[in-house]
Amino acid sequence: MNTKRAIVTGGNSGLGFATAKKFCDNGIKTFIIGRTKEKTEDACAEIGPNAIPVIFDLNNLDAIPAMITDLAKDGNIDILVNNAGINLKKDFLEVTDADFESIIHTNVKSVFAVSREVVKVMKNNGGGSIINISSMASQYGIPRVIAYSASKGAIEIMTRAMAVELAQFGVRVNCIAPGFIKTKMSAKALDSDPERKNKVLGRTPMGTLGEPDDIADAAYYFATSESKYVTGTVLPVDGGNSIGF
Repeated sequence: MNTKRAIVTGGNSGLGFATAKKFCDNGIKTFIIGRTKEKTEDACAEIGPNAIPVIFDLNNLDAIPAMITDLAKDGNIDILVNNAGINLKKDFLEVTDADFESIIHTNVKSVFAVSREVVKVMKNNGGGSIINISSMASQYGIPRVIAYSASKGAIEIMTRAMAVELAQFGVRVNCIAPGFIKTKMSAKALDSDPERKNKVLGRTPMGTLGEPDDIADAAYYFATSESKYVTGTVLPVDGGNSIGF
């Protein structure tokens, strides 16, 4: 049996790291795309031999086709996880056009460009699975993250549109909307703002933050034949946060 091959963007930390590790631990050769050489190589060393570092800045849209062609030269790309993204916390009235464009460029344009090039590969190899990462910011209104919210709303509707158009090629497209997950970044943000932390936990019926592995497990489900009849979905992995009151 051929070894499956995956790409995880932003896979050198947080949810991307957990997802890449889950894939590699289950025998999937995984290309981890990251901007920072040392951080990405260290992450791959920690995960093990199935993890391959790819040092690349996804903001460089023009170079994405050549990068994907290079990764696909030795075989198919069976799985793509579009995890890389940036956030900006700023009052609505203070957000500049440049701020807004920066978030859309990284969180939407690069996801589109990477997906388009990967689909060209998948189409010629009988299909594959694309997993997009959304956010609670697309499930309900959160103040001070207007650009991020817009970008994640775009990701969810792109997921549905892609799923419908790409099904003919055997390509499934699904999305995970993580709730509040325990990472270094979120812990720092929530621990410094007890009121926000209480609000988060108060509207999460399960009463706790999630673990990065919770997202990795969902991604693995979408990546494998366990979900072979599932496409175009957005799965909140959030302890009930998106429906909590």
